[in-house]
Amino acid sequence: MEFDNLSNKIIGAAIEVHKLIGPGLLESAYEECLAYELKKNNLIVERQKPVPIIYKEIKLECGYRLDLLVNNKIIVEIKSIDALASVHTAQVLTYMKFTEKKIGLLINFNVTRLKDGIRRYVL
Repeated sequence: MEFDNLSNKIIGAAIEVHKLIGPGLLESAYEECLAYELKKNNLIVERQKPVPIIYKEIKLECGYRLDLLVNNKIIVEIKSIDALASVHTAQVLTYMKFTEKKIGLLINFNVTRLKDGIRRYVL
């Protein structure tokens, strides 16, 4: 229930951003605006959070970064592309695995209706 409520708040904020600025901008613009909306709603937002890769017994700092981590619970990966592909799903699932987070949202802002660009993943 807690995760549903939080992901609904994130999706609502993303819809607000999309409604105001529309499709066609860079991912960094959507990240900035979404982070602003989420913070305005009293959520804790970490941007560009490093994601180390765990390989056997070592931790590799390879430069991977997830776009947003909200309330230390939900990963939000932002895209502004023509269409989501399976590699984008794999990216979110990998981030979820390495960070041990159960919920991930993949949001593509480059769509006419934002609900067509949202994918929710649960581990």
